[in-house]
Amino acid sequence: MDCLDNLSHAQRQRLAFIDFSLQYFGQVSRQDLIAKFATGLAAATRDLASYRALAPNNMQLVHSTKSYHRNSEFVALFNHDPEVILHGLANGFGDGLSHPVQPSAVCVDAVQLIHPNTDIIAGIMRAIQHQQAIAVTYVSVSSGETEREIVPHTLVNNGQRWHVRSFDRTHQVFTDFVVTRIKSVKLSSNEPFDHELANQDNAWQQLVCLVLIPHPSLPHPEAIELDYQMVDGRLTLDSRAALAGYLLRQWSVDCSKDHQIRGGVCQLALENLDVLAKIEHLSIVPGAKSR
Repeated sequence: MDCLDNLSHAQRQRLAFIDFSLQYFGQVSRQDLIAKFATGLAAATRDLASYRALAPNNMQLVHSTKSYHRNSEFVALFNHDPEVILHGLANGFGDGLSHPVQPSAVCVDAVQLIHPNTDIIAGIMRAIQHQQAIAVTYVSVSSGETEREIVPHTLVNNGQRWHVRSFDRTHQVFTDFVVTRIKSVKLSSNEPFDHELANQDNAWQQLVCLVLIPHPSLPHPEAIELDYQMVDGRLTLDSRAALAGYLLRQWSVDCSKDHQIRGGVCQLALENLDVLAKIEHLSIVPGAKSR
């Protein structure tokens, strides 16, 4: 928009923050602006008025909460890159100006093949923020396209892609939904029950201890000990039971009995195999099904 181009960088930052908060959290207040930018009450009021002048249909003041709430006809003023937003949210920040940085010529990261849809992420985040149930159109490999009602509580990067940990009302279990397979999100009219909330997700709440060692088949285990900064030949990690399977797959940890996977496929092995009884997603864990 030409009007946005005429603003100073500082003004754009503040308006982008308002835009970001409405899209991903569903509301924004003057106190949010004051806390984020160390500005005064009058300045925060002017910023909200400026944003409303640019996007009159995006928000409305709700006096009971003393904040502006997102309208259903909301259209973002700024383009918020989903990967940057997700990594920012995971690290506890977000300023709204979520544009990708120029990649370094001397530091190359892995190629990102899967890019979540911004509107889908925003709808999920608002539901998480306000503990709401949502109706989603979901496409699974086994069942194809179905309509589901879920109660999401956490967005997670499992090392390959983003998924949302949720209570699935169809099967009455907590499980993971791949975000890129969600085609639509809308608010459900059915409020969550207590048993559908995160504190009742046992696999999420339970921590398990994983003891990793260099794979016994390797002739020079010290190389792996150096890679993972092991102490006395071991690396001890705490993980949520719901996420441990993803970690073991991502790091190609041999979890078979007697560590039978050979040929250099796995450079790590799980020492305390008994922990597998406590974790989810054993089908993706190397060697776990052969025990």
